[in-house]
Amino acid sequence: MLFGAGTLRAYGTTRSVRDPGLCQARADRGQSPQPIQIVCSASGELDPTAPFFRQPVPRWLLTTAAGAQRWQGTAAFERCWVAPLTQAGGMDWPAIWRSLALQGRSRLAVLGGGQLTAALFGAGLVDELWLTVCPLVLGGSRAATPVDGAGFWASQAPRLQLLSVEQRGQEVFLHYQCTGDRRTGGRCTGDRCPGDRGTGGRSKVIP
Repeated sequence: MLFGAGTLRAYGTTRSVRDPGLCQARADRGQSPQPIQIVCSASGELDPTAPFFRQPVPRWLLTTAAGAQRWQGTAAFERCWVAPLTQAGGMDWPAIWRSLALQGRSRLAVLGGGQLTAALFGAGLVDELWLTVCPLVLGGSRAATPVDGAGFWASQAPRLQLLSVEQRGQEVFLHYQCTGDRRTGGRCTGDRCPGDRGTGGRSKVIP
């Protein structure tokens, strides 16, 4: 599982596998009881007292050299992974995906937040999208969004195909598959926005 520092700061914990059947299925496949929880934080500025660090889950930190230095000499993370960077200074997500695939990690669930999801959509690395519609209207210019940042031009926006709809009580769960060439180089700028599959693995976003 992969999620951003903002998501960790907002909730303080991560999702662990609790269903006995799922735990047994992982054991039957020779997997660890819990999936690796990868926190993405360029700065590495995380609260070490957060409940996340007391959960019985394996933890990795995906960060920069400066971020990794903050956690030297601690046992909070099993691995502090210094991410490869692009020429612009951002994380090189296709290279990160290839590295994960070489380690045998071909599927990844992304829990958000919006900036991380936007970067992965922009790199064409999202295979599936799961959305939950709740009966609550927040609104406002600062309301949370599944895909943050400048957005995409309508002609180059990621296209989705609806796979399933499930209603549980007052909530609706939507499952989409990303279609076509998902490399979206046309990011919007300012208020002008009108509206290759990554190599190495599959990812699903669950914001």
